[in-house]
Amino acid sequence: MSTQVDCTIRQLTPDDLVLMDALLLTFGEVFDEVETYVSNRPDAGYMRRLLGGDYFIALVALKGSAVVGGIAAYELKKFEQPRSEIYIYDLAVREEHRRQGIATALIQELKHIAASRGAYVIFVQADTGVEDEAAIALYTKLGTREDVLHFDIPVEGNDCT
Repeated sequence: MSTQVDCTIRQLTPDDLVLMDALLLTFGEVFDEVETYVSNRPDAGYMRRLLGGDYFIALVALKGSAVVGGIAAYELKKFEQPRSEIYIYDLAVREEHRRQGIATALIQELKHIAASRGAYVIFVQADTGVEDEAAIALYTKLGTREDVLHFDIPVEGNDCT
């Protein structure tokens, strides 16, 4: 746990189910997708396994006991070399707490965790729409931009015969 800016950044453990629930609600409210994040939450056993595993990282930014932001990230172990990458899946800060350095503090803490795990890079995607301009500015400040295409491939039955 480390203190940065005007909040505390904390990595969640299997004992932090209440904070994980608050993080899910935060993501849902910030992204205006509450139903996606709260309507079908995993049971406690699933969440404890996820938080106790070696591939998922959840960080929260706390002001007092309130979750004001957070990161959900995955460690992707590589096959071509003995190293890994960290993928930021979700990063959110509640609107009333933005422009205070909280997102940067979350990413800085993730950088420490990544280094301790031997990761060589952290990567994140951002949409090109107006709603992600602040995120793009943040990521540009902290890293190198790569213009890539993203494709969603639906999962269906196995077509191999």
